[in-house]
Amino acid sequence: LMFSATFSPEIQKLAKSFMVQPTLIEVARRNATSENIRQVLFTLDRVEDKRAAICHLIKTESLPQVIVFSNTKLGAARLAVQLQKVGVSATAIHGDKTQAERTKALDAFKAGEVAVLVATDVAARGLDIADLPFVINYDLPGTAEDYVHRIGRTGRAGAKGTAYSFMVKKDDDRLLEDIEKLIGQAIPRETLTGF
Repeated sequence: LMFSATFSPEIQKLAKSFMVQPTLIEVARRNATSENIRQVLFTLDRVEDKRAAICHLIKTESLPQVIVFSNTKLGAARLAVQLQKVGVSATAIHGDKTQAERTKALDAFKAGEVAVLVATDVAARGLDIADLPFVINYDLPGTAEDYVHRIGRTGRAGAKGTAYSFMVKKDDDRLLEDIEKLIGQAIPRETLTGF
């Protein structure tokens, strides 16, 4: 038996190299989002509003445990510092951190010592946190498939989850269009109350 969370062409090639007439069983269609995940999109007018908007969302909704995805290492580090400045316990993991630093940050997050884990896509695949209730796309990902992997960190094993995403008008229109085309649905738009 061979199990894989994703079945990329590389994995298919590997499987064919040692399996004879295998039967493929898929639990969901490729690039499908779970029905257990409530998706919400907040549209902002300016990039400069994103940090204040995410701080507002996390604090007013009292989000207890959330992974926030940033597209850059520097952006992840800066956002973690900004969240700390407004009283939210946060840490960042990205490719410039050592494995020991990433493990320490992840362990603190899993133990509930840190409420927000700000991550680049280094954490989007293969990361399993039991009953993670929230994921936030601070930045929409550059590829639509990464959106599916990011939000798939929540709503796992039958649990419910919420995936919030921020987009900036005009700047992110193409990215959003690609994501919605891939997942075959429009992401519901909401207004960030009080912001």
